[in-house]
Amino acid sequence: RKEEVDMQAQKDVVVSIHYTLTSDNGEVIDSSAGREPLDYLHGHANIVPGLEEALEGASVGTELKVSIAPEKGYGVFDPEWVQKVPRSSFEGVDELQVGMVFVAQTEEGPRQLFITAVGPEEVEVNGNHPLAGETLNFEVKVDALRESTGTERAQGHADIAEAEVEVEASDACAETDCCD
Repeated sequence: RKEEVDMQAQKDVVVSIHYTLTSDNGEVIDSSAGREPLDYLHGHANIVPGLEEALEGASVGTELKVSIAPEKGYGVFDPEWVQKVPRSSFEGVDELQVGMVFVAQTEEGPRQLFITAVGPEEVEVNGNHPLAGETLNFEVKVDALRESTGTERAQGHADIAEAEVEVEASDACAETDCCD
């Protein structure tokens, strides 16, 4: 499939980015360095809102440095999501350790809970994202843009296998002119 020269990051476009995420003190939290770029379907809340907003209208080769406030990142830290629960709530788990992650059904739907402390009778869990309350500092380069497939739009996320099948089909068409 040929990239359109004037294509931009906008709703329903699959965007491939290389990125480095750092904390305010410069510590690297995550990076695509040495890996494949991250592909996401723009406009479908697949990445934090502040980064998606910053990438709106970007084209291939665009490089950005952007700091994202917690409200547009992983949210403000909510102390109400830090709770002590009886150890018996973890029936069937042999050894509880700080850092373990469980999924709990809440009124808002499923939510990840991180164990932050383990006592003899109680376990402290935190339902905040580990980066809640943090300013996110991204360095991003747009590596590629392409039209999404109908399946990707229906699913609401980029589907690498789906895209590769379509690319192979369009390459065959280019060679044989069967689709022109």
